[in-house]
Amino acid sequence: MEDIISIGKTQTFRHTTNNDIAKIDKLEEALAATSTRNKTVIISFVNKAYVEGNKTTMLDVFLYGFSNGEGTRELMKHLLIVAMDGASYKRCRSLRLHCYKLETQGVDFEGEKVYMSEEFIRMMWRRTLFLGEVLQRGYNFIFTDMDVLWLRNPFPYLTTTEPELDLQISTDKYRSAYPRVNTGFYMIRSNNKTRALFHAWYARKDTSPGLKEQDVLQALMLRGVFRRLSLTVKFLDTLYFSGFCQDSRDPAAVATVHANCCRGMAAKLTDLTAVLRDWKRYNVNDKMTPFRWSSHSACRKSFG
Repeated sequence: MEDIISIGKTQTFRHTTNNDIAKIDKLEEALAATSTRNKTVIISFVNKAYVEGNKTTMLDVFLYGFSNGEGTRELMKHLLIVAMDGASYKRCRSLRLHCYKLETQGVDFEGEKVYMSEEFIRMMWRRTLFLGEVLQRGYNFIFTDMDVLWLRNPFPYLTTTEPELDLQISTDKYRSAYPRVNTGFYMIRSNNKTRALFHAWYARKDTSPGLKEQDVLQALMLRGVFRRLSLTVKFLDTLYFSGFCQDSRDPAAVATVHANCCRGMAAKLTDLTAVLRDWKRYNVNDKMTPFRWSSHSACRKSFG
């Protein structure tokens, strides 16, 4: 069956050596300490570029959403920050968050990785490899990019009852059939089908030069891999899970806002800060006055 790599009960996402045991134990410890009763974890990645600077950092903005959103503060106990370098791990620990340091031998993930640069693509694939390991351990997760603002608890908008969905994934622009998926926010259950998906997905890394992992997942979907794996997939409506590509039409419904369709951290920070101002204004005005999101002008200009 083309594009699908089957997995047996004893197969793991990558070969494990004795030298990996200590690291694996730390990962299991971090996942167990963070997960909900049904083994669900919220995961985000951070590196030095997200935590250092003279002004507000991306980590600051991200955590502000969790601290001040509607019903989001209590979710922080299930949030695992995966640090890709020592500086971001140190910052994470100083904030008393759940933190895990991801070791990647011979690769520098410290600085800002320019969108679609070789280093950016490499970092996205390393992220995919790690998340596949989480699935192998039997943990479900919500993955969220750090440039996603959580304004409300998203769980009421995610399907968590029978029939269970394997994958619920955000979209750049919501349409009924095969929209453009966005891996900046998605919820996935750990089972044989989703583990097989990650195997098929990561297996394409070395045969997809110049493509980020999101593009490869889109291609796999269009080639029918979701259907052949019998995956039950829900594409998330931008009414609830919005972004700069397509704003939510209703501030009373929106749960998350993603700084997609944007290039560069400075532009993302500028326009996400404007979203926070909009959100504060909406709440201060008792949610009764006409509302409109600010123009995402910095992001529009970021592609030059």
